[in-house]
Amino acid sequence: MIKRFFAILFGSTFIAIGVNYFVVPHHLVDGGIIGLGLISKYAFDLKPGFMIILLSIPLYFIAFLRFRTYFYNALHGLLVSSFFIDLFHPIAAWNTSTPILISSLSGGLFIGIGVSTLLLTGTSTSGTDLLALMISTSRSVNVGIITMIIDASVILLGWFIIHETTILYSGLMVTMNSLTIYTVNRYFD
Repeated sequence: MIKRFFAILFGSTFIAIGVNYFVVPHHLVDGGIIGLGLISKYAFDLKPGFMIILLSIPLYFIAFLRFRTYFYNALHGLLVSSFFIDLFHPIAAWNTSTPILISSLSGGLFIGIGVSTLLLTGTSTSGTDLLALMISTSRSVNVGIITMIIDASVILLGWFIIHETTILYSGLMVTMNSLTIYTVNRYFD
């Protein structure tokens, strides 16, 4: 329990820094529900953490019905990481000079480390991470590969909706994110 508590705090902090310091200043779009939360921020100026919670509800309902252990474990990760994303929002103003290439790689690395930390303890940050974890468990497919497919779909959606979104750098960020998740889960699982 203590290990999971610290993993949630550590992972959520990395995710919040990655999103707010590296992603938001360049209007990059992450994948999954986090990406959908960012799209809602860019398009409608909504709080991305709050939107992540709202958009995750249907997948958490499925987890409650079919994978109850994942539901209980993941609920804490969702709430803490979403809260941290909104809490750390002011640090987005600190990043005024980091080049977009460095931001996309660093953002992917930070978010990937955060998500991996949570996944290693059976926790997740949002509905699509939970979905990837459920599919990974039932189909014996690496969670990083499933995450990459979902993320690519969200980036394309963001590119169609938000004209400032740079699909190349968002794709690079998600690739770095997925490779980090894949590597960490492969070597530490």
